Amino acid sequence: MALSTRPLRILVAKAGLDGHDRGAKIIARALRDAGFEIIYTGVHQTPEMIAETAMQEDVDAVGLSILSGAHLTLFPAVVEELKRRGAGDVLLFGGGIVPDEDLPPLTAAGVARIFTPGATTQEIVAWVREHVHPRTA
Repeated sequence: MALSTRPLRILVAKAGLDGHDRGAKIIARALRDAGFEIIYTGVHQTPEMIAETAMQEDVDAVGLSILSGAHLTLFPAVVEELKRRGAGDVLLFGGGIVPDEDLPPLTAAGVARIFTPGATTQEIVAWVREHVHPRTA
């Protein structure tokens, strides 16, 4: 049986009431330019909407952007919604304004990586290449 050669599918999402999506669009474009297939949800998505889109689009990972300060609520909620739908193997990473002391609880909740201000698009692309793998059927 041949291995799939399809590009990795990454869902880029904005959760909650945060309407600032410039950074998410920059990351989506950088990942697209690096050869990944990108699905962008737009702003004001609920954790349920993000998880449902991840299922419908059969993504390998979700990149979540949160600048609203609700990261300790929204990241774990997306992880739980993915698990609830049988997609606990979808890797969740993200970025935003997240204080260093909030990183360990997010890791414990199942978030694979948080990129904070100053992370470069090259760093994010390299991390995705190394850590995101195709989901098994």
